[in-house]
Amino acid sequence: MADRVLLGLCGAPGVGKSTVAARLVAALGPGAVLVPMDGFHLHDDALAALGRADRKGAPDTFDVAGYVALLRRLRGAEETVYAPAFDRDRELVVTEAIEVRAEHRVVVTEGNYLLLDEPGWRDVRGLLDLCWFLTGDDAVRRERLIARHVRHGRTLAEATAWVDRSDEANARLVAPSAARADLVVDADALLVG
Repeated sequence: MADRVLLGLCGAPGVGKSTVAARLVAALGPGAVLVPMDGFHLHDDALAALGRADRKGAPDTFDVAGYVALLRRLRGAEETVYAPAFDRDRELVVTEAIEVRAEHRVVVTEGNYLLLDEPGWRDVRGLLDLCWFLTGDDAVRRERLIARHVRHGRTLAEATAWVDRSDEANARLVAPSAARADLVVDADALLVG
């Protein structure tokens, strides 16, 4: 679909991508839809079989080929396309949860690795019309992550250990990809109010 725009929001875990994306879609109105990258998390059973359960959220714990295929389909689709979503409460992908209709002229997608220059992931950038890299205060971002993990059942100690081991490693990995963005945006400034 030639006149559909795909906008990516990229950045470190906890920077506020989901919140900024949801607010942006709400501000754009009924012609916009949100299709997060998180719908392509591998299932916990697959992660366990691959020996990656303790790294959930790292680049190799996603079905990047499936995500790229969806973005390609969204670029040209005239028909309704159904996309997966990720249910954080259950830690599960919900297939066909997001309906992308022909009248959706703007598709906002968000995730950590949209600008990552690694096999599979580097194909994402060419499918986006624009991609913004969100930044923010690292201490605030870290507090958000710990609180999120506690809300979803981890103890404070477990949440802190996960953030230190996994989320912060992913944040360091994506930081250099800001150079590939069309715009670097302070998410904290957008999230005020």
